[in-house]
Amino acid sequence: MNITIAENLKRPEPKALASTLEQLAARFGNRLVTSLAVREQHGHTTTWLQNQPPDAVVMAQETADIQDVVRICAKNGVPVIAFGTGTSLEGQVNAPAGGVCIDLRDMNKVLAVHAEDLDCVIEPGVTRKALNEYLRDQGLFFPIDPGADASLGGMASTRASGTNAVRYGTMRDNVLALKVVRGDGEIITTGTRAKKSSAGYDLTHLFIGAEGTLGIISEITLKLRGIPETIAAAACSFETVRGACQAVILAIQTGIPVARIELLNTAQVKCCNAYSKLTLPETPLLLLEFHGTAADVAEQSRNFGEIAIECGGGDFTWTTKPEDRTKLWQARHDAYWSVKALRPGAGVVATDVCVPISRLADCVGETEDDLERLNLMSPIVGHVGDGNFHCSLLCDVNDADEMARGEEFMHRLVERAQAMDGTCTGEHGIGQGKQKYLKAELGAEALDAMRALKRALDPQNIFNPGKIVPAA
Repeated sequence: MNITIAENLKRPEPKALASTLEQLAARFGNRLVTSLAVREQHGHTTTWLQNQPPDAVVMAQETADIQDVVRICAKNGVPVIAFGTGTSLEGQVNAPAGGVCIDLRDMNKVLAVHAEDLDCVIEPGVTRKALNEYLRDQGLFFPIDPGADASLGGMASTRASGTNAVRYGTMRDNVLALKVVRGDGEIITTGTRAKKSSAGYDLTHLFIGAEGTLGIISEITLKLRGIPETIAAAACSFETVRGACQAVILAIQTGIPVARIELLNTAQVKCCNAYSKLTLPETPLLLLEFHGTAADVAEQSRNFGEIAIECGGGDFTWTTKPEDRTKLWQARHDAYWSVKALRPGAGVVATDVCVPISRLADCVGETEDDLERLNLMSPIVGHVGDGNFHCSLLCDVNDADEMARGEEFMHRLVERAQAMDGTCTGEHGIGQGKQKYLKAELGAEALDAMRALKRALDPQNIFNPGKIVPAA
């Protein structure tokens, strides 16, 4: 699957690029890197999208570094692409028109923790695991868990979600304020630490999910939560995907506050058993987690167990032992690698859609039917409390027929979700890979509004050009 430079994207003039690199070299010295190997590491390499490396990489260490890169690049009309840890899945960090990548990994300081207010202020390169290690001794944690140890700046930029979203929401719900470097190198402050505000436009949420196309996040204020007294993990097998989904619907309708509730179809359970050395029954499976007091967790587990039986669930086992919980959830987070191990050498593309929860069983069932009809392999996992699920499609990239069938499958998956009042992506974002589906989902008028915002905030189109909004 090759992505070409859009017609409206032009590489900088050679003289302008040379002048930019000369000025950046004078400012950053050996923190400006132009070797091909490093540049390719900062392009997209995770799935089938073509790697499109930048012309140079700057290792930023503070906000002033971001500002100076933006000012130099803006003066010369050179694109700027922000890079966190590179775990995005839809080509968000590719450089289709070349330009300068700003690597933010060294901006990894926790600037302040306000335990009494349940919030913290961090730099964008802090990863979610590092933040939770830092917070643990204070009895606090940040709940958004996309699986990968992504940077918080990248998670905000892609409006990330994950396994805990059913209880704690997504990045959209857990960011209080941002500081963003705009196109002239100045700083926009989007909010305060107050838990609510009606002061002006909601700029914070404008930049969350913008994938670096409107500015570069240099500071984030996040909501925190107290570490629960008791955490229990559970596994429950079902005869059918529909039965598992029905159990989820009933659990949510009856108000059981599950913290995590994940669906694995039969194919994915087999992968996890083989890769993570588990012995789970190889039928559709729900993995769950409950948070609260010991009494709360016991009651939640008991109530869900009763619902599971009604919906055709089998043995319902749960544990509060940290080592058992970790083993279970590590297997879930290793789902991608377990699929990759099925067919060494094959390409894997991870894609997602999201539908109203009442349509989840229909969507998953029809997707499995498509895989069988097209003779393709793609285990399925889902954040079923949100109606979101992921396919990890395996294809031989050298087999043109199989790749064509893979393309057909992914196109039908998106069309199916949209026909069910769902979305082409629940949490992976648009990037390059899903631009072609936005018009059908939101309409031409919405895309025109997005283009107007882009022109207003980035009139030179230097911030991550070629992403999200397709050319008019």
